[in-house]
Amino acid sequence: MTTTVAAATTLAAAVGVGYALGNDPGSRNVPPTAPPIALANADLTVAGSCDDLLDSYVERALEQVGPYGWGGGGIVMFGSQSDAESPSASAAGSERSAVTTSRSTSNESGTNVQELGVDESDVVKVAGSLLLRMRDGELLAYDVSGDEPSLLSSTRIDDARGNGLVGDPGGELLFVGGRAVVLGTSDDGLSTTITTVDLSDPSSPSIVDATTIRGRASAVRLHGDVVRVVLQNGLPELDFSYPDGTLGQIRSRLRNRSLVRDTTLADWLPTVDGDPLVDCEDVAVPDDEEIALGTTTVVAFDPASPTSRTTTAVATDSDTSYFSTDRFYLAAGGPQWGMWDDCLDCRMGGFAPTGTTPIFAFALDRAETTYVASGEVEGTIADRWSMDAVGGSLRVAVGPSSETGNFNSVLTLREDGSDLVEDGRVDDLGVDEQIKSVRWFDDLAIVVTFRQTDPLYAIDLSSPSDPRLLGELKIPGFSEYLHPLGEHRLIGMGQDASLDGMTRGAQAALFDVTDLTSPRQIDVVRYDRDTFAGAGADPRQFTWLPEQRVALTVVSQGWSGTTGWVSVLSLDDGSMTNRMVEVEHGSDVADVRLVPVASGKVALVTGEDVSFFRV
Repeated sequence: MTTTVAAATTLAAAVGVGYALGNDPGSRNVPPTAPPIALANADLTVAGSCDDLLDSYVERALEQVGPYGWGGGGIVMFGSQSDAESPSASAAGSERSAVTTSRSTSNESGTNVQELGVDESDVVKVAGSLLLRMRDGELLAYDVSGDEPSLLSSTRIDDARGNGLVGDPGGELLFVGGRAVVLGTSDDGLSTTITTVDLSDPSSPSIVDATTIRGRASAVRLHGDVVRVVLQNGLPELDFSYPDGTLGQIRSRLRNRSLVRDTTLADWLPTVDGDPLVDCEDVAVPDDEEIALGTTTVVAFDPASPTSRTTTAVATDSDTSYFSTDRFYLAAGGPQWGMWDDCLDCRMGGFAPTGTTPIFAFALDRAETTYVASGEVEGTIADRWSMDAVGGSLRVAVGPSSETGNFNSVLTLREDGSDLVEDGRVDDLGVDEQIKSVRWFDDLAIVVTFRQTDPLYAIDLSSPSDPRLLGELKIPGFSEYLHPLGEHRLIGMGQDASLDGMTRGAQAALFDVTDLTSPRQIDVVRYDRDTFAGAGADPRQFTWLPEQRVALTVVSQGWSGTTGWVSVLSLDDGSMTNRMVEVEHGSDVADVRLVPVASGKVALVTGEDVSFFRV
């Protein structure tokens, strides 16, 4: 593995830290060549040496270890990680003319993505007449220019598989510059293998690099020709002892604390062949000791030179991150351990112990990822879809916490020097309800919450310092995924529900947002009882064909035995008709994709086959 000069100075160069390159991150006795200097503000700092960095991990870890290991005590513990009034009618006219819903999210690679211009890993990619897919550790290349897809090659890639966990990007790929970058996950979910395959001749691919990193990939993105992989390293797996006998708890606690003191940086940082991937001076240490302990690392490289990598890390473990075209935002999570509470209606994901969620912002410039600002929001951030950035404004949808009321909010933040400061906010969205989906546009947010009914809120963001609730719609059921269908229509994939909030089966709802002060549901397709809309969990199972005015989405039914259909939703003059096509069974339903190709056809990718789908 080769680390470039940029990799060793990504964080340090931004603030003038003159560390010598070549310091061994695993050593505890290598002094820096210059005194430690804080980053842009006190929220993140660079340790003065590798010794200091390790000490910062150990000091925080000692507070979290007890006689039973991580968690501090004998109580049952669990890990929390993986996961205004409306304006008057007179004012609404000018607001409707200013607020638009025209932002698109299609992508040339065939993947339905969150951010236009930022590709995401998937099990299928297309480029012209070439279709690539991952299946059971094999990279398959197809020619899709003819009457039927034709297999060109099959390349076995070791460790190129997922571990079966929701959100695991293992067994997925990106394609850029004639090369595929394949992500694989180890069986224990703690290591990631990044394999680069040269497909300049698709009939004869060759593997040019395969690197296994101890760290779990939680996000993979493509900016231009730069691949970025977000890696997580949580609390080390140590050989903890457990209490035995009268003095057992005391002895066990002392031994466990000794194990923590004996850890090295290789236990805390991502490693390749046992050596840390990131240099000490590229690890930023949060000032807030209440956030989850661990390391989140962004690894960036050009597949044309896959062994030349830059790395930037933050000493916290979080899988909630969002990439815009020029920024990376990391929302720090709560502690990895929480106390069991006798509460059946608690949302434990994204739990913030202080009621606030720190956010760190990094600028993206080619392969560099440089810290620029940080701040915090009161409340919890559910996932990456809860964040969005446009024109220098970060918009965040937050759920309730100990520092908020029992409602949801939409906040805007701006960079003020090195600080992310609140610019504006809208509160009281879905009182006593849970955010189910958020869709962002250039100057608009659509937020869906749910408890018994489905309020859909339209929020004007055209003035970031003065966001306003324009209108709302309350209907049974809820939408877990929203997709724009031009300027005046949205389709929501989610669950039908009774008036008392009991879910009944999947549904597709068509919304008219021409008048944002009064959004309307104009049609709905309800599927059979106990069905599920695949796009609710994985938006990549939704495909919009604008020229045909057709939406293709996966609907499944069953647990012990699963059947998957493609729902063909044809839109005409504000109404939808539905045709169901049975395509797959079992666990392979999760990998069904419908991908438009250059010929105008749609490729249907199932567990065993690639064929053309009749729309």
